[in-house]
Amino acid sequence: MRFYRDEAVVLRQHKLGEADRIITLLTAEHGLVRAVAKGVRRTRSKFGARLEPFAHVDVHLYPGRSLDVITQVDSLHAFSDAIVADYARYTTACAVLETAERLAGEERAPAPRLHRLTVGALEALADHRRPNQLILDAYLLRAMHCAGWMPALEVCARCAQPGPHRAFHVAAGGAVCLHCRPPGAATPSPGVLDLMEAMFAGQWEATESATDGLRRQASGLIAAHLQWHLERQLRTLPLIERAAPHRLVEEAVRGVG
Repeated sequence: MRFYRDEAVVLRQHKLGEADRIITLLTAEHGLVRAVAKGVRRTRSKFGARLEPFAHVDVHLYPGRSLDVITQVDSLHAFSDAIVADYARYTTACAVLETAERLAGEERAPAPRLHRLTVGALEALADHRRPNQLILDAYLLRAMHCAGWMPALEVCARCAQPGPHRAFHVAAGGAVCLHCRPPGAATPSPGVLDLMEAMFAGQWEATESATDGLRRQASGLIAAHLQWHLERQLRTLPLIERAAPHRLVEEAVRGVG
């Protein structure tokens, strides 16, 4: 195999030697790929600026022994210009990239749906189509669905009894009925689980008309559910500008402790 070509989102980069960088890419056909971009830290580099985080690129790579080598890069969408100009959008987009890398799985395991979701989320943030938090929460739910971790919202996570249900327990897998409710389960306000379902389905009129209180509760449950399955906290989430956490988030975390 002399070289291969793929569409990719740049997730992150770090220095290698005096002039190179290691670039982490989420590609459409080859999943997570880590590759060397030689000489990109020099001022005369032809494509260094195209390999910044948030970039959506068409990339040519040459297979290497430990890391592939990037030989050519063409920009498809320069999302970074709009994203880095606004701190709230920047921190939200960082959470999108970190989630994408965590959920992509093993290197070179194809993840086309996750790639499309990530491109769509970055495009929505760059265009400022709707509130940042709604974009992030919808992305997290859909990304968890790709990974097989989507919380149950319409049926009981344990017995599959149709809802609506009032309790939510992250370790149990989402909404739980009265009979299956474990100790420490959180009790969201009426409408929170419906809001999460609307986020997942892209029913934006319903999500944008929801109150701030319902949005905060939904955000807290989504973040708690994701980080429970990741078994670690996303380091970018605390940086996001949002209102003070709702007590429901604390209940959800205590309930799985």
